[in-house]
Amino acid sequence: MDRYIYSQVAEDMESKVVLISGPRQSGKTTFSKLLLSEFDYLNYDYAPDRLKIISGQWDREKPLIIFDELHKHHEWKRFLKGIFDVDGIPPRLVVTGSAKMDVFRKVGDSLAGRYFNHHLFPLDLKELELNGNTTSPATLEQLLAVSGFPEPFLKGTETFYSRWSRSHLDVILRQDLQDLSTVRHINDIETLIELLKHCVGSTISYSSLARDLNTSPQTVKNWLILLENLYIIFKIIPYTNSIRRSIQKEPKYYFYDTAAVKGDIGSKYENLVAFSLYKWLQFTQDTTGKKCNLHYLKTRNGEELDFLITIDDHITHVIESKWADSSVSKSFSIFQKQIQSPHFLQLVHKLEREYSTTSGIKVCTASKWLSKLDLKS
Repeated sequence: MDRYIYSQVAEDMESKVVLISGPRQSGKTTFSKLLLSEFDYLNYDYAPDRLKIISGQWDREKPLIIFDELHKHHEWKRFLKGIFDVDGIPPRLVVTGSAKMDVFRKVGDSLAGRYFNHHLFPLDLKELELNGNTTSPATLEQLLAVSGFPEPFLKGTETFYSRWSRSHLDVILRQDLQDLSTVRHINDIETLIELLKHCVGSTISYSSLARDLNTSPQTVKNWLILLENLYIIFKIIPYTNSIRRSIQKEPKYYFYDTAAVKGDIGSKYENLVAFSLYKWLQFTQDTTGKKCNLHYLKTRNGEELDFLITIDDHITHVIESKWADSSVSKSFSIFQKQIQSPHFLQLVHKLEREYSTTSGIKVCTASKWLSKLDLKS
């Protein structure tokens, strides 16, 4: 399978260090090893490889060098800067990591002008379509059941996913978390994750979570940032520019693992839509340099729409997700009076026929639209 970032990474690595970050087991190592047939791979988590990295003993005759989890080197940024400035490229240099390198890039000497950053996220309908797979509502439901992480998706059974997900989260919390922070309240963080699984699609109250966890709201905020940095969850905030009566400031959190969400099927489906939009907005930002953001809309009176997309501060799409309700959300009429957007969409999973309204709202089959997901049109 050709991953969706392949062509851009292949181009970028000819002149820059390429940093690839993303959730654990999203395919970063496998992807990197498929960039070229010959490479030297060194994993900083593996002691013999770590010694080679520190002492500069890798095969410079190979056309590609891959450093995995290098951000765990306390001066990794300065280390890469030295390689770039002294050794130069080629050989091509790809660095992968499962914790957000955006965080670690802030430490140490600047890599400015020496790298391009990429993210590799789990599979979604558009990436499957790009690989020649015929996507359908059944494919969407498979993503809901076993997630888009390559191994459980390709296995395709809920039993395998259940076993995989348990060990997947355990490694993140007991290995990656310890590398990122000195936090010791792992059991409380596990409880926080379970609480979030039941809150997808709802705004989050730090105070309420703090009471449930018997801790402070600031501690909850800190833990949520850690979970974002570990690529367990991602956050969207309300869009407030030019929206009267919009006082909602609380964020919503969604999971990269779409199958992890608890509660009704509508919440799992909304998470899948959120993830698909977030993934391709991040890709657009990585590959074009444009500022891409995903928001939600909600007023003090309770009118709400699930998603609003901005690219370079221009609203491009306003989207509502529905599992089976084909009737247009009444909230569109509220926000259309205040927002200028070329696309107002309602994505419905179980839809008998697509249609549009006189006010310009398109009601689309979710699997069909998400398999194309063209943010430019």
